Amino acid sequence: MGLIQIIGILFALFALSRVVLQLKKRTMSTNEGLFWIFIWVSVIILLMFPEFTSYVANILGVGRGVDAVIYISIVVLFYLIYRLYAKVDNLERQITHIVREIAIRDRYEPKKRD
Repeated sequence: MGLIQIIGILFALFALSRVVLQLKKRTMSTNEGLFWIFIWVSVIILLMFPEFTSYVANILGVGRGVDAVIYISIVVLFYLIYRLYAKVDNLERQITHIVREIAIRDRYEPKKRD
């Protein structure tokens, strides 16, 4: 096992521990936690058994295992970007709604000045 594999496994274990900690504190939803646990366990497995990437590459019809990992990573990153975009868009809508409600309330109930 090479040094880069050991460092990668240690980092993935650290990240996995953070996910578990967030799940225990309930600062992350169960679905998000399961997604990240799947990601980090997959990283650990791929680092421990790098020949598995060649097997996946053959199934996907890609030349090398590393290429398959890169392609899959790009797809996952696009999905995560989409999810972030959707959440930001939802937050913007909520903020706009709250600001409108406050503006309407303040129009009919002026603030008392000290």
